[in-house]
Amino acid sequence: MQTRKSLLTGAVVLLAVALSVAQAQEPRRADATADEQAKLPTPQVELPPKPFKTAEEHYKYLLEKAHGGTKHTMSTIPVWGGLWASGNNTMPAIFLVNGSLSNAWKPGAKIKEGVLTPPYEKQYRERRAEVEKFGEQLYDRLTNCEYPGVPRWLWEPYIKEFVNMPDQSWLMNDMMNETRRIYIGAEHVNTEAKHFPLGDSIGFWDGDKLVIWTKWVNPADYVRGMPLTSNQFEMVETWQERHNASGARLLVTQATFYDPLALVKPQSAVYTHESRPDLKKDGVRIRTWECDSSSNSYKAADGSTQFYLPGDPQYKNPRGFTDFPDLPGQSLNPIFDAQ
Repeated sequence: MQTRKSLLTGAVVLLAVALSVAQAQEPRRADATADEQAKLPTPQVELPPKPFKTAEEHYKYLLEKAHGGTKHTMSTIPVWGGLWASGNNTMPAIFLVNGSLSNAWKPGAKIKEGVLTPPYEKQYRERRAEVEKFGEQLYDRLTNCEYPGVPRWLWEPYIKEFVNMPDQSWLMNDMMNETRRIYIGAEHVNTEAKHFPLGDSIGFWDGDKLVIWTKWVNPADYVRGMPLTSNQFEMVETWQERHNASGARLLVTQATFYDPLALVKPQSAVYTHESRPDLKKDGVRIRTWECDSSSNSYKAADGSTQFYLPGDPQYKNPRGFTDFPDLPGQSLNPIFDAQ
């Protein structure tokens, strides 16, 4: 019995195993869905101060303008404490006419021509044709426990935490336990001679603004329904805490994407994260994400996402399993064990 489910339905089944994530996504505020997030106010995109051919040129220019960067101590470093959730962003508008979060992976949107290089635009048209035909992208890397990677990290719709120190910043995401480590005042290092899901990131402070350059990123995509990125993708970001009209804390990220194999020229977008003291008050915490032993999704021969359901021989209990089910105390959910 191998019944096909939609990608969205299957994703919900997969994500249900991560209790803290599910808790963080309860519709407590107007930003609980992508459609509603798309209606949130978004700051203007701040383009680079001048055109740059490479991320390296961009980053080094900003570093020079900042006179080598602000040397913070633990008493002066900006503190972005608490839990944060993704707000609105302008990335879909790069690739779709009137693009927004509400139509990034839905039918009816028109592709902007000339933004992607010919081979990447061809592939993107095939992806969007699939969305038009089936109402969704049939396969998404998340359902197979694959890391979303960069730049998708910027808008994964789950909670994040941020820790700034003079020598490093840790940008921590609930989903997939993706922690970006930003090495302050350092150079890029790659002893493994390979690419990585989150690449390698270095940065510096310009007052209260964190500037980041990321490279050596695994090829992935911007988000479901958006184009692919190549292994030449690099990104320059600036992060700064601001306040919205109601006085609530807001993190604003201005990002410029460099990808000579996929983009005709560099593209820029703005992302936001909103402070969520309500989630902290409710006791939400980032937990360890694990889906290898509990995911029931697989990629079928036709390239679509399929799901094993209860009764299938391959079905796994989404709460996980143990190698010694007959021994007492081997349940992965002891709070539900009979006394």
